[in-house]
Amino acid sequence: MNRQYAVLVAGAVALIVSVSGPTETEAAPEQTAILPVVVPPPKVDLLPMPEPSPTRAWQVVMGKHWQIVGPRGEDVAITDAREGNRGACAPGQIEVSGKMKQHELLDNLQMQVCTKWIDKKWPERCGAYDRDKWLALSKDLPTKELHFCIDRFEYPNRKSEYPIIMVSWYEARDACKAEGKRLCTEDEWTFACEGDEAMPYPNGYVRDPDACLNDRPWKEFKGEKLALRTGEAAKGELDRLWQGLPSGARPLCKSKFGVYDMTGNVDEWTRSSVPGERQSVLKGGYWGPVRTRCRPATKAHGEDHLFYQQGFRCCGDPAVK
Repeated sequence: MNRQYAVLVAGAVALIVSVSGPTETEAAPEQTAILPVVVPPPKVDLLPMPEPSPTRAWQVVMGKHWQIVGPRGEDVAITDAREGNRGACAPGQIEVSGKMKQHELLDNLQMQVCTKWIDKKWPERCGAYDRDKWLALSKDLPTKELHFCIDRFEYPNRKSEYPIIMVSWYEARDACKAEGKRLCTEDEWTFACEGDEAMPYPNGYVRDPDACLNDRPWKEFKGEKLALRTGEAAKGELDRLWQGLPSGARPLCKSKFGVYDMTGNVDEWTRSSVPGERQSVLKGGYWGPVRTRCRPATKAHGEDHLFYQQGFRCCGDPAVK
């Protein structure tokens, strides 16, 4: 009995050790690490963020262009009577006559008399020019006689209305023709801006921040939103980019002939004055930090090109007296 009892006790002790782990004198066996099971979250299809609502009221004009909605501008007859410079031109236009200085690099010549630089990197911006030095430098340049009519404001050529934008060169040409006018030549536009002295700015020799609307911060555009130009995405993008003003809102931004907003506000289509050259030429710049002087031109875009800051104005011929 005692031997059987001893065997039973020994078995019980072995069972306890195997369950409770090794004794202090035994080495612990290596443990296999048990990694937690990571369950991925369920896949959720995220909805696109809604487009921000425009802060201005926009309307489609002629079925394809854009314009900010506002009160109808001043009656053209009232503007003509107050300005007193219509001459022998159609209502809303100004008679321009004089001698335009001729030089293919005239803008570069003007840089020689800049006395206050804003930025020498392209697109160069000069804050002030020396008038006396410029008149001395340019006094012997050849000139060309010009006589024509030009719209007082950017199309639709009515004071206090916003300019129409997203217009191609072809569409600007046709809109002028529909009114019995024509798209201005590059030379006509330039001379209406700079006058006989070939001033760098329509208001003189100083880039006055309170005169014309320019040097606003540039905003990166999203071209894909403008692809369908009359769509809601285009309207939202135009509203986000827009920094322009109604025509005539800056009374100091006026040339010696009385033409408003020739630099800044919106780019304006003109017709090239160089034989054999592409017809589509943009003048005046827009509200951004660009050259926005009378003489420079943008000639990189074809006749079908249209963009968020492009508009135009029309020209014509004076009535025969």
